[in-house]
Amino acid sequence: MAGKRLARFPMTTIDNTEMWKIGKHLKTRPNNAPFFEPGLVAGIYCAAMMAQIDVLLEHDHCWSEICNESVIEAVDSLNPYMHAKGIANMVDNCSTTARLGARKWGPRFDYAVMQTVIPAIDATQADDGINENLLHKFNEHEVHDALKVCATMRPPIDIAVF
Repeated sequence: MAGKRLARFPMTTIDNTEMWKIGKHLKTRPNNAPFFEPGLVAGIYCAAMMAQIDVLLEHDHCWSEICNESVIEAVDSLNPYMHAKGIANMVDNCSTTARLGARKWGPRFDYAVMQTVIPAIDATQADDGINENLLHKFNEHEVHDALKVCATMRPPIDIAVF
């Protein structure tokens, strides 16, 4: 059905929309810190990865699938591509299903980050800084052992994007 609808109403590219212009200009939070400082982005990215890992674990996925789907593909393929071409280019060169999904779920994720994650981070930083319990849980997570095993099987090549 989406294919028929898209023949009549084709998707436009997303590279000129506000949400997908990360890094072009930075909004600020109430404490005048930028929303997307590098450490904050890295933390949110890792937290999203860990959440996906935990969901896959809860649904009895095997470690090789969890590591590949959650970490290895992102680090080896998606990150270099996004760095070279931009996230909007990556999204607009995916399957129709992925393109529709990004348009549906991207704004919801953005809203959750802006309305829940950023205020929680600001509140934590105002109170006592780093949540040592969460940091400990991350450092002790069993995925690290699985990734060590996967790393021994990784081919010695890197992906280049031109």
